[in-house]
Order: sequence, then C-alpha cells, then structure tokens
Amino acid sequence: METSQIAEMLGLPVRSHKPRRTGITHVLDKGLGMKAVDDLVETGSSYIDILKLGWGTSLVTPILREKIRRYQERGVAVCLGGTLLEVFISRNRFDEYVGWVRELGLTHVEVSDGVITLPHEEKLSYIRRLSKDFTVLSEIGSKDDRVIMPPYKWIEMAIAELEAGAWKLVGEARESGTAGIYRQSGEVRSGLIDEVVTKVGPENWIFEAPQKSQQVWFIRRFGPEVNLGNIATSEVLPLETLRLGLRADTLMPGHPPASGE
Repeated sequence: METSQIAEMLGLPVRSHKPRRTGITHVLDKGLGMKAVDDLVETGSSYIDILKLGWGTSLVTPILREKIRRYQERGVAVCLGGTLLEVFISRNRFDEYVGWVRELGLTHVEVSDGVITLPHEEKLSYIRRLSKDFTVLSEIGSKDDRVIMPPYKWIEMAIAELEAGAWKLVGEARESGTAGIYRQSGEVRSGLIDEVVTKVGPENWIFEAPQKSQQVWFIRRFGPEVNLGNIATSEVLPLETLRLGLRADTLMPGHPPASGE
C-alpha cells in the first residue's frame, strides 16, 4: 500500500498541502552546508514551507545563492533573519536591504524589532513598504527574556501589523525558546496565548517553538494545522510525526486539540 492509503486507513489527521496558509512549518537554518541542504530537502521539502537563514548568517555564507536556489527549486520559500534587517535599519540602510533581497530573488521577508528600539509606527511603515513586493512575516516580542509585554500590547501590535500588510505574525521565542511567548524556563505563557488568540486567531500566527515540549503544547492546544516556527533542521520529520499523532506525546484518536491547556 501507498503511505497515503495507510494514513487514511489509520485515520490520521488530514494535512493541508503546499502552498499552505495553516499547518506551516517554518525552519531555522543556522549555517548548513550544501550536502546537509541536499539531505534536508530530499527528506523534508514536502513539510517545510519557509526556511529562515538565521539572524545574520547569510552575510557569512559563501554558498548563499546556491543554497537559496536549491531550497527554492524544491518549493521552499527562503527569508533572511529579522535581526539582519534590524542591522540594516540601525545603519539607515533599509533601501539597500530591499535591493539586496530583490537581487537574491527572495519572496518572503521578516520584519522584527526584537533587539533595536523601533517606534511601532516606524515598524508599520516598513511593513507597508515591504508588503507591496514581498510576503511579510512580522515578528512580535522581545529577544530579551527580562522584557515582559502585557497581552493587550501584543493584541494592539498584532492587529496593526496585519492591517499594515503582514501575511503572518511571528510569536518571538529566540532559538532557545526562553523569551517572548515563553518564560525563561521554556514554559509557554499560556495566559498570554489564550488572550491573544481570542482577538487574533491562531491561523494568523507562526508560533516559534524550538523545543519539543513547546511543539507538543501548541499541537495539543490548536491541532495539527497550527503554524510553528524556528524548527531545527533535524526536527522537521519528528515535528510532522507529532502533527500526525505518530509519537507518544500526541497519540490520540482523531488528534483533537486538548481543552483548557
């Protein structure tokens, strides 16, 4: 039997196909070489929607264009890290950033203010300008784990950034999963998430979830079609098994979201 027939026989959740608006897997490339890229796309390109070249790694990657081309050939959208855009903005080089992204042939960009101090109206202006030519992922939340932003502020920012043209909002977590939508321990700020999604539905968010326990929490809370980001390249297939209930953590008939978590 084909794997699709087996999945149907077992009653596994039906996953949307690319291009997806929900069930997005957003992966973090911290500097893979071409052999690793080839292995990744051979096994995981069907499950990877967006590949982020982390922070400023694109500036020190000698095979940058080759990597981008290989990902795009396999239907994986590529974007540069939001921190790199912050570097350009802090040096008053936004137009040069836009020109470089166009030259690289990228379709997606990430806008963030997790490091630099950026008035929100200025951030919105960048989103408006970029959304005319690119698919914008707008990140909300600080990379400083000491900064705790109240839920109402998250909601205000989220609504304004979607109205400015953002395609998806990214809930900040850092690579470690210990900031933004998480406590320093890595525990999900569940009260924050519950309040935020009441006003801005989960389909509008890509929740960064680098830790397995975080991925499990979101899948159990919102189901297999939740959008998850900052996934390690080695965790693409393991995450897909979590989505499908093929791992002990999410093994349940029909895979319904847990209530009250």
